[in-house]
Amino acid sequence: MLPHSYQFPAAILIVLSGAVACFAGYRLFRVVLAIYGFIFGAMLASSMVGSSNTIGMIAAALLGGLVGAAIMTFAYFVGIALIGAGMGALVAHVGWAQFRSADPPALAVIVLSIVGAVGAMLLQRYVIIISTAFSGAWTMIVGGLAIAGDKIATRATATGNVWILYPFSPLTGQPWVPIAWIVLGLIGAGVQLGITGKKKR
Repeated sequence: MLPHSYQFPAAILIVLSGAVACFAGYRLFRVVLAIYGFIFGAMLASSMVGSSNTIGMIAAALLGGLVGAAIMTFAYFVGIALIGAGMGALVAHVGWAQFRSADPPALAVIVLSIVGAVGAMLLQRYVIIISTAFSGAWTMIVGGLAIAGDKIATRATATGNVWILYPFSPLTGQPWVPIAWIVLGLIGAGVQLGITGKKKR
């Protein structure tokens, strides 16, 4: 877990990175890949260091973040497939959470991840716009909840357990979150399709 003094700035950065992804994800796709690569790399690396070792955790997070950003930036097509797979997994979790409190079956997550990855490669522009809009919207919601003091969302921004960053926990007991996510994602997709994601002539 990040030291307490770093949790609020981390939440602000997560909201800002989510806004970039949500409203300009297609235009700045390589930047978005780098941002999410940094976040996941930092969380993976910092989870391997003891929470009492603050300097070691911060150093591991920075190093892991830089490696993750580099991998996602240079592996452009792999990044597109991973974004599609991530969106497929997100749909599986959010959809399943509406009917059951447990995690969805592994087969459903795997199938939807594969469908998302294949779809992302076939319809790159639209999949990039939709996936960045909705993943950015979700990231903004998690960061916003953390800024507002939501305990689960704060863990998602500051925990040493990387899988809590895979942020489905704020759904618990807050039925408005999926609705806000869909509305914000649709707005982000509309902004990208109409303004920031238009093809250059």
